[in-house]
Amino acid sequence: MTDMASLMEDRAAAKVISDNLRKPVDWDSPKIARNIKKRYAAERRFKSYGLVAICLALLALCTLALSIGSKGYSAFYQTYVQLEVTFDPAVIDPDRTGDPDVIGRANFDGLVKQALRDRFPDVTSRSDKRDLYGIVSGGASYDLRERVLENPSLIGQTRTIWLISGDDFDMLNKGYIDPTVDEGDRRLNDNEVAWYNELVADGAVEKQFHTRFFTSGDSREPELAGIWGAAVGSFYTLLVTLALSFPIGVLAAIYLEEFAPKNRFTQIVEVNINNLAAVPSIVFGLLGLEVYLNVMHLPRSAPVVGGLTLALMTLPTIIIASRAAIKAVPPSIRQAALGLGASPVQTVTHHVLPLAMPGILTGTIIGMAQALGETAPLLMIGMVAFIVDIPGGALDPATVLPVQIYLWADSPERAFVEKTSAAIMVLLAFLVLMNGLAVYLRKKFERKW
Repeated sequence: MTDMASLMEDRAAAKVISDNLRKPVDWDSPKIARNIKKRYAAERRFKSYGLVAICLALLALCTLALSIGSKGYSAFYQTYVQLEVTFDPAVIDPDRTGDPDVIGRANFDGLVKQALRDRFPDVTSRSDKRDLYGIVSGGASYDLRERVLENPSLIGQTRTIWLISGDDFDMLNKGYIDPTVDEGDRRLNDNEVAWYNELVADGAVEKQFHTRFFTSGDSREPELAGIWGAAVGSFYTLLVTLALSFPIGVLAAIYLEEFAPKNRFTQIVEVNINNLAAVPSIVFGLLGLEVYLNVMHLPRSAPVVGGLTLALMTLPTIIIASRAAIKAVPPSIRQAALGLGASPVQTVTHHVLPLAMPGILTGTIIGMAQALGETAPLLMIGMVAFIVDIPGGALDPATVLPVQIYLWADSPERAFVEKTSAAIMVLLAFLVLMNGLAVYLRKKFERKW
């Protein structure tokens, strides 16, 4: 009897629940209206959070670009000083031989100093003369030598020539040195400031586009330092990196995606490739130091070692991007090729790989851009060395742009601050170009099925 009553109660409760479930929703009820209003408010808050995040990111990006640009734009211009230079035959070619070797060994630095002494005849003491010679850079004598070697008829003439100034005078002309502060708080004394003001009053000081910054290698003198050596070193390094990482990465991706058996071994390989993409770059530098320098005894500070090291770091990125591109090719294309009698290799090489190539190239370019901006692994293999000469090949000693920036940022001279920011601007321009090329390739050759 008790069980019967309990069963009746359960049936009654189930009927009530069933009736409630079948009850139509009243979308015009106040409760539903409040719920809809809450959902819309939450959606608006979510959109606002996203918009604030984007604005903060753009603000940080603009602040970074503004900071770098405001410090680095002045490096593209250099102060030059106008002087009357006498190409004394007794100094350049006493025996009138006209031999370029004799002219090349002449004391052109003495001609520059003589021109300064003639411009300021009141300067007589040794210490003042030493300060006076700082108006013009030591590299001015090399410019004079090149002029005379190109045009030997200058010998015996007196010409008005613009000579590159020293770094302190360049900083004074650009406003980075305040001449109104106490003499002990600035790098130029009162006499040097007075000489500068006299030259400015005579119109003998001007700023010209700093071509040397783009055409010369590194130097201890800031006004003579350029990025060409580092740019050439980056080119050879990336060339070695691309030559190694691209074919190996693409072949590995093809094998893993198309031919490898799906077993535990391949799963372990795939997991480790994904993990290698997240390994800090300094670890690859340590690996390159041990394997390439200590075991294989390859030349230190050479682009070939840097390229080998960066290839290790770039390989996982290319493999992952290539596998994603190959996987995106529809299976129907493979099945159609196999159905027409193509072998698996022909299917991959004739159909799958060409269709996946835009995605593979995009991933490769992004990997190369990452390698171009890397510094840590190259520091470990000695590419932080001070190298003046422009490398002529992948085996010559060289440095790269990020390491060059690191070297200049560590220099105490004020003039290297603008050089550092200018080099960062050049490096960012290269990175933007490479990423832009990746976007262009993806947009141009992308196929949608």
